[in-house]
Amino acid sequence: MPPSSPRPHLLSDDAKAKLRQVSTATLTSQLGKHGLRNTFLAGLYPLRPDLRMVGYAFTLRFIPAREDLADELYDNTKNVQRLAVEAVGMEDVLVIDARNDTSSASLGHILGTRITVRGAAGLVTDGALRDTPGFRTLPLPAYIRAAHANTSFVAHHPAEMQVPIGCAGVAVIPGDVIVGDGEGVVVIPSQMAESVAHAAFEQEVREKFFQEKISNGASILGVYPPNEAILAEFERWRKEKEI
Repeated sequence: MPPSSPRPHLLSDDAKAKLRQVSTATLTSQLGKHGLRNTFLAGLYPLRPDLRMVGYAFTLRFIPAREDLADELYDNTKNVQRLAVEAVGMEDVLVIDARNDTSSASLGHILGTRITVRGAAGLVTDGALRDTPGFRTLPLPAYIRAAHANTSFVAHHPAEMQVPIGCAGVAVIPGDVIVGDGEGVVVIPSQMAESVAHAAFEQEVREKFFQEKISNGASILGVYPPNEAILAEFERWRKEKEI
């Protein structure tokens, strides 16, 4: 199945593997070094915190529902939500701009199952999902603001897909790299995702050493942040660990 989201900058396999290991907290720190301060989708939680998410943004934008726009509700050839579900492909993360409105769902279990079968890497909405017990049985990382039993058309009208959107107050461009862990979701601009992945991994190697030192009773003074002596000790430790 060919990729369906624009991907101007593809990740290497090594970078993908590292993004599946590093935390969203570490990634926000690295993005901060690039001057990006608003990359974490605050207020969303995972339905499957045991699953990691790494993929490319495929966007869907909702506007408020209006009665005269309801003719296409269940027309799979016209409804933009349904078109998006049938367009999501391998390694895509369906990212939904629901305007932080949780008064009805963005979609439900059947459509979630469909994007899973199509190879989606995840689902993110700043609104709600319905059928959340069903989503917890899918091998699909899903992040939501709330659960709601109402179907989407009660509050939402799907207006556009594969356009720049805001999700939980964060800009998301189609093709951006989306990473999720048990804490939440971070958006990485595609052009810097490769370098950020490697830098984040290096940060976590160091922090594993710092954590070990602190756990063994060391003071944070001179360790976090490290002085030259601790950095030299870290290099010896890393060589011994073959990391």
